[in-house]
Amino acid sequence: MRNYANPTNFLQLAGALIPLLAALTGALLCLGLSLAWFVAPPDYQQGETVRIMYLHVPAAWLSLFAYIVMTAAALGTLVWRHPLADAAQKAAAPLGAGFTFLCLATGSLWGKPMWGAWWVWDARLTSVLVLFLIYLGLIALWRTIEDPGKAARAAAIFTLVGAVNIPIIKFSVDWWNTLHQPASVFRLGGPAISGSMLWPLVVMASAFTLLFLTLHLMAIRNEILRRRLRRLSILAADAEESGITRAGSSMEAAYEQ
Repeated sequence: MRNYANPTNFLQLAGALIPLLAALTGALLCLGLSLAWFVAPPDYQQGETVRIMYLHVPAAWLSLFAYIVMTAAALGTLVWRHPLADAAQKAAAPLGAGFTFLCLATGSLWGKPMWGAWWVWDARLTSVLVLFLIYLGLIALWRTIEDPGKAARAAAIFTLVGAVNIPIIKFSVDWWNTLHQPASVFRLGGPAISGSMLWPLVVMASAFTLLFLTLHLMAIRNEILRRRLRRLSILAADAEESGITRAGSSMEAAYEQ
């Protein structure tokens, strides 16, 4: 895998994987949506409203997964100086923000008929909102600092500090008395929901994961190309400035003669 730390090798790998991942993502999304809306039964208490779960829960998982990817990339930037780590971190931030926003939006739509309110300052909801604000802060930080190297180090430190919010989100329903239900899929006693609801949820989660991987590879590729273009622009500007300087020196020498 060390060979793919080279941006050129990574671009070749991404070019081969992106079409395949995109096709798999489309197929799983179609299958998952079909299972969720036409096969999975309604809940005996929530009725048809429970179908929001098949968008809300995968989005919630991916909001955390994207930040875990960013945390690993931040360590790669600060500790191992991996050539692509900062690009991977920068590319993941908008995707994580998008999945977190989808999680909050679908949760609000789900909460209104269940809790009678669009929003409550529940421990789980509040910590996910903090995660969304962290994503926005990282995006702003990348855009504020012009030098990519300085921006990468600052964003890596910010990301590692913000990682403390991940276990808070995960265990908030266990540590505090909240309206949010406890874990019903990843639990020691096994899933607490029936297979007729579990399998559509697993398919949708897999589709969302492949969607993230596809978009992440595309974003990293675009970031590499953007940096190459920036480097070429700087070299061209330096060459032009050097040419003007040499021409000015030649003219001054000719004038003195």
